[in-house]
Amino acid sequence: MNSVRIMSAIGAASLMSFTAEAATTVADGRGNGMGNTGVTTANYIMAPFYNPALVAIYRDKDNFGLLLPAIGAELRDNDNSLNTIDDLQDSIKALENGDNSQSNLDKLNGYLDDLSGNKPLNVSAGVSAAFAIPHEAVSSNVFARGYAEIIGTPNIAANTGNSQVAVTTRYQNSDIDLVAFGYLEFGVALAKRMTVYGQDMSFGITPKIQRLRTYKQNINVNDFDVSDYDKTETTKNSANLDLGAVWMHEQFRAGVAVKDLFSQKIDTQDVSGVSTYKLDTQVTVSGAFAARLLTATVDLDLTKQSRFTDVNDDTKFLRFGVEGNAWDWVQLRAGYQIDMEDTLDNSVTAGVGLSPGDLVSIDIAGSYAGEHEFGLSANLEFTF
Repeated sequence: MNSVRIMSAIGAASLMSFTAEAATTVADGRGNGMGNTGVTTANYIMAPFYNPALVAIYRDKDNFGLLLPAIGAELRDNDNSLNTIDDLQDSIKALENGDNSQSNLDKLNGYLDDLSGNKPLNVSAGVSAAFAIPHEAVSSNVFARGYAEIIGTPNIAANTGNSQVAVTTRYQNSDIDLVAFGYLEFGVALAKRMTVYGQDMSFGITPKIQRLRTYKQNINVNDFDVSDYDKTETTKNSANLDLGAVWMHEQFRAGVAVKDLFSQKIDTQDVSGVSTYKLDTQVTVSGAFAARLLTATVDLDLTKQSRFTDVNDDTKFLRFGVEGNAWDWVQLRAGYQIDMEDTLDNSVTAGVGLSPGDLVSIDIAGSYAGEHEFGLSANLEFTF
């Protein structure tokens, strides 16, 4: 098996999850280009994915909006494990085909040494859609989003020498722990803009239903077969709420969003032990300057996301974003994201938006945190 097959298998598992699951992170070509911000700067179409209060913040000419679709994917492979596994499998194949030369045995053992102690490999992908109707009485946004995340952690047997017996025994006892989480939610975000003690405010709430799914496999480094991954599936259904508020004064905004008010957790099946995925309540505060030609914003998570409890993958972000708007026709964006838990490397983001005639918006973004850590996202919006 080579890295292409690994990626194909991961992609297949992700797409299978989308048929019944979806997203905890936002696939958004605009927000992703601005450092993954959006708690006070997302538009009323993308609002449910950041802050439901933003559903009530729209232009006078807006009658309804459609997001169809937004997509995004990210790869984090800090230690270049995919390429190492690819090279390792080539050496194993050569050994099984009769190349038991000391040179090949040394290379094979070296690849196992390279994998030993590597950080988990993480692949994630998301998709979302929304239909928004802004109104001065109550604004609404019906949405769906999906998310899948797969984490692979190498478990490499100890090095007992470079003889053929020792090397063969070592790779046969080396494996990859693969855990996956999929998520789907459907909901309706409702928001109302009002004056409170002379202050311009907007408040929002999102009742939603969720479906969580996990998978777990323990796979030999030379024997990866995705066809059996769904035999370890577990599922859970739940109801949840998002809450949000935004304060506005001229071009300045401040806001807070509470996502998944009721935290959830789901266990995997017992495959070399039980893993637990935690969908924690996430509280984020934000401040922004939002004018027609320039937007600048900062989002700060007050709570961390635990995710898989037996993997060191907690995250808690500080995000910065800026956007320049050329009279509603072209937008240029940049941002920076810092993980205060030091699980992920800091990332730089950039993006571009095209909105000819202000009826159709195409947004594309990319992120970069190192040679083996990058992401892409895009979305298509219609406003009428």
